[in-house]
Amino acid sequence: MTPGESTFSIGLPVLLALLGSGAVVLPRYGLWARWCQARDLAARSQREDVLKHILKYEAAGRRPTIDSIAGALEIRSNRAAILLQDLEEHGLIFFEGGSLRLKPPGREMALHIVRAHRLWESYLAEQTGVAEQEWHQRAERHEHLLTPQEADELAAQLGHPTRDPHGDEIPEPNGDLPPEQGQPLHALAENTPVIITHIEDEPKSVYARLCAEGLRAGMRAFVMEKSAHQIRFWADGNVHMLATVLANNISVVPSPEFNARDLAEERFLSHLGPGQSGAVLGLSSACRGSERRRLLDLGFVSGTRVEVEMVSPGGDPTAYRVRGTVVALRREQAGLIRMESAPPP
Repeated sequence: MTPGESTFSIGLPVLLALLGSGAVVLPRYGLWARWCQARDLAARSQREDVLKHILKYEAAGRRPTIDSIAGALEIRSNRAAILLQDLEEHGLIFFEGGSLRLKPPGREMALHIVRAHRLWESYLAEQTGVAEQEWHQRAERHEHLLTPQEADELAAQLGHPTRDPHGDEIPEPNGDLPPEQGQPLHALAENTPVIITHIEDEPKSVYARLCAEGLRAGMRAFVMEKSAHQIRFWADGNVHMLATVLANNISVVPSPEFNARDLAEERFLSHLGPGQSGAVLGLSSACRGSERRRLLDLGFVSGTRVEVEMVSPGGDPTAYRVRGTVVALRREQAGLIRMESAPPP
């Protein structure tokens, strides 16, 4: 559990039973008060989620609608309409030419929610051991709990990051939400070197599949082969095969500094076999947070020679000798360590 999380949860039938038994006796601090607070937070969170949805659609050049809001929040269209009416009555949105627009107070609130979400994801990635698949869901809860001042303090604690772990830009307070950069991986021509700029974290099932593939923002890649239904591509030393619908959740930008052959010839520690050795060039930009700090602390810094000491019977993990010490790494960890190219034969 991360700081600020609450484990309290109570259903209405249980609450009514407790009320009938006289168990709730403190109006300000009892179960009734906590249930009311949870109800108010849920209602406020929905309103803020609507504002966030409108802001994101505006940034992407898309037109938010009642149906798009209902789909994003997983609510009925009539509930979305009620939320929009409430936001309009409170001076947070307005309708212009049949389109939804944010008023300055609504824009400020929506921008804060987006900023808080991306900062909290950065915190989970950099300073906790929370699994990558859980970052988005936890940030969805905490974005509604952080005040603007707390968000500023968290940004300072993290060193004022400019992007979250998925590659999204973290907006400045009272700034603008920039549009997402890049294009879907599947839209590129074959053998075009690119850098992955964004891994879409919704829907959850798709994001879990991309995480399982070990794909992260910051990786270098190129398309090897594609069809209407699937795509085969290289990314930081590994070949991946994905359905087109999954690959479209990966955004990339061209990287003219490299060509496909240069990338294909890159070596990573995971490529070394028993008895082989090499010098570390550095860590992949996709390696971050506690994982990056651990590898650096173990001695995997530029210029350090590493030798494969032993491979487990199952092939994973592998033991490496680095600076006189033997350490074991999983294949996915070793795949984040760039090695010098093999000398020509």
